[in-house]
Amino acid sequence: MPANAVDSSPAAEPGRTVELPLGASIWDRVFTVAPLTVVGTVEPNGSHDLAPKHMAGPLGRGNRFCFVCRPTHATQRNAERTGEFTVSFPTPAQLMATNLAAGGRTASGEKPSLKALAVHPASRVDGMLLDGAYLWLECELDRVVEGFDEDTLIAGRIVTASADERYLRATDVDDADLTVRAPLLAYLSPGRVATISQTFSFPYPADFRR
Repeated sequence: MPANAVDSSPAAEPGRTVELPLGASIWDRVFTVAPLTVVGTVEPNGSHDLAPKHMAGPLGRGNRFCFVCRPTHATQRNAERTGEFTVSFPTPAQLMATNLAAGGRTASGEKPSLKALAVHPASRVDGMLLDGAYLWLECELDRVVEGFDEDTLIAGRIVTASADERYLRATDVDDADLTVRAPLLAYLSPGRVATISQTFSFPYPADFRR
């Protein structure tokens, strides 16, 4: 399909409009595409914790990153206590590793599944990063915004970023070819994942400005 092609598959045809009741989350009724990241923090005993987060991404156009968490989760408590966290963007080949990061805790609060993950230490903040990911961020806590029902927005300022060279955009590499060679892992909320390799340029109008 050409880069400027329009999808005319049956699924793209409009269907009957259904109003969704707001007594429960509407996000459980449809699939939405989100990044799948692994956020790293340090526990009170000095050990590291990793947890997958899909309500996550850039905050604005500057070098800031945010994710949604809850006060009941160790990730938020650790980030607030230490003032820093790490972020790893796993590849499609690391789906099982991402699953292990979501493992349960023992009665003593430990997460045994983390022992099966290959990690390396961050360079500027205290924490671990997932080996084999394609993008790594080290963040200092910027602010914590509560009040989104049970959820909290955790915002960080990126102090160090690194990436697998194979995933970097370059002037001599077409973006469409890049994602074919280096596919991306996406989370289809709720409960599914996808590999993104086929992409198309967005048809911006000629007078479009940021």
